Amino acid sequence: MSEPLGPVDAAQVPRFAGPPTFARLPRRDQVEAVDVAIVGVPFDSGVTYRPGARFGPSALRAASRLLRPYHPPLDVWPFAVQQVADCGDVACNPFDIGEAIAQIEAAADELHGAGARVMALGGDHTIALPLLRSAAKKHGPVALVHFDAHLDTWDAYFGARYTHGTPFRRAVEEGIVDTDRLTHVGIRGPLYAAEDLAEDARLGFGIINTMDVQELGPRGITDRIVERVGDAPLYVSVDIDVLDPAYAPATGTPEAGGLSSRELLAILRGLVGRRLVAADLVEVAPAYDHAEITAIAGAHVIYELVSTMGLEGTV
Repeated sequence: MSEPLGPVDAAQVPRFAGPPTFARLPRRDQVEAVDVAIVGVPFDSGVTYRPGARFGPSALRAASRLLRPYHPPLDVWPFAVQQVADCGDVACNPFDIGEAIAQIEAAADELHGAGARVMALGGDHTIALPLLRSAAKKHGPVALVHFDAHLDTWDAYFGARYTHGTPFRRAVEEGIVDTDRLTHVGIRGPLYAAEDLAEDARLGFGIINTMDVQELGPRGITDRIVERVGDAPLYVSVDIDVLDPAYAPATGTPEAGGLSSRELLAILRGLVGRRLVAADLVEVAPAYDHAEITAIAGAHVIYELVSTMGLEGTV
């Protein structure tokens, strides 16, 4: 197979020009095979407060134009050691959550079946469930590191069992995650009741809250995550609202007291060496953004995850 085709050369085509793909990478139809599939999932019919994350994939692609091909701290060229391609968007039914979930799962199945690892651009957090289903078909029940201000393990909202607040309860119920290897990171803010925490623990989750991050620092947090997930196949799900609204105002359910962009990137960087098989970045709602602050942070999170995949080789 030929050498990976990377982004358009910024010395030849200015960054404000060129293809509108993520990081100006090639499209899927321009390469022989794909190791990491960047795929948009423009679905936000599962939100419970501010809508708009359906426009997240396009905002993340636009904000990714300034990403460069070499990652100095990790000493890796993420687009040269593996074929990364923008595989477009999944066409999701905005009026039928069940059908949309099936469409997302089928699209992820096709990408996994072609040998790619999926890096999904949301969309609201509902999309994590079909993506986890697909990853589990290939790897068995996966370890999960979930970065978020919220637990997302509620049972239902207004009687709806499939929303952006329920995906990880459904994942546990369906047996697609390893309940000995589940971790939330960045949890904070008010809850409906103390029972929310008890229920979450019964599902198998450990919680690393924002005060833990303040006290232990990124390295201490990474050590705790690695101890819990071990060498199991790992799925990482990042809700951009894990960041403080100062760093990510453009999201549907913002909470004060979150992580900084630097803390989040440092924690993700510490996951090098884990078996990262798939990931998502969700809940960027660009209508609430200022100067692309949130989308830029999200684009760098995706770059960090793709770089980590590049250091691991083929899974």
